[in-house]
Amino acid sequence: MIPVPLGVKVWLATGPTDMRKGFASLALQVQEVLKRDPLSGHVFCFRGRRG
Repeated sequence: MIPVPLGVKVWLATGPTDMRKGFASLALQVQEVLKRDPLSGHVFCFRGRRG
């Protein structure tokens, strides 16, 4: 179990993500789609097609 500090939100991507993308591309997706700061301290989880 990974402890998550109080106040930290965990965001889960609902669809498959191209996991060949690097950190910069995934961070850009967080900014454009979720309208959130990828460096805010929240956790953003992505999954590949195989899940």
